[in-house]
Amino acid sequence: MHRILIQLDTDAVPSVFDRVVAVDAGVEDLFSYGGVTPERVEPLVHGAIFTRGPADLKHTAIFIGGSDVEAGERLFEKVKRSFFGPLHVSVMVDSNGSNTTAAAAVLAACRHCNLRGRTAVILGGTGPVGLRAAQLCAREGARVRLGSRSLERAQAAAARIVAAVPGAEVTGVTTASPQDAEQACAGAEVLIAAGAVGAQLLSATQREALTSLKVAIDLNAVPLVGLQGIEPTDKAVDRTGVTCYGAIGVGGTKMKIHKAALAKLFEANDRLLDTVAIYEIGQGLQGAK
Repeated sequence: MHRILIQLDTDAVPSVFDRVVAVDAGVEDLFSYGGVTPERVEPLVHGAIFTRGPADLKHTAIFIGGSDVEAGERLFEKVKRSFFGPLHVSVMVDSNGSNTTAAAAVLAACRHCNLRGRTAVILGGTGPVGLRAAQLCAREGARVRLGSRSLERAQAAAARIVAAVPGAEVTGVTTASPQDAEQACAGAEVLIAAGAVGAQLLSATQREALTSLKVAIDLNAVPLVGLQGIEPTDKAVDRTGVTCYGAIGVGGTKMKIHKAALAKLFEANDRLLDTVAIYEIGQGLQGAK
């Protein structure tokens, strides 16, 4: 029986990137739908769950993508509510690559230091990737500072993570000015930059002044990069005593996680792959090495 992946994309045109990865991950049939809203979800889901018997539904799965992460989360919730009884299929949500990218970044940091009790600073922390990286660092036991140009947004995001992760230590901080950014990063041992494309968040001089820093990860490959002096291709490169990763350096792990998560969808018909579940798949990949 063919493995069918149903791609629900919130953008008008379904992501070519996600389609290529699905094919490379071994998906045999790919049905792609663009411009999907919560109102359009139920008939699409019913088309997936009514066409095969319960024992065969593990051969059908749903992938939710698109550039709007919040819209993707709404689709994810609607998809789950459209299932009933034994009629459900596995679902993965990775809008804008936010879950797989955050997982790859935090796993890269974990390769070089145990995050428990460490101070981790996430710049661009209220964005889709930054928010998830902060959540995952908190789950690993780090003391997280979540940075944003808006202190109010940073504090609100930090409060959401604290409410969701038992025992989390997350503080919202402002990075509105270079001086604010320096203060936010003071004492950082792990630094992850997940800001907007072309936004430099920390200069090389500022970064090199962080004497406690052990790992620095910049997830922006487009000039200006977020952490000046880190190259997009850096992969565990030592720069002034700090282990550095760029976006492309993290990208290989992200792609492995994405493909492994797609494969997991077809092992059973009840997998719900969100931020934490995708991260745990990445942990399994690291543990297998």
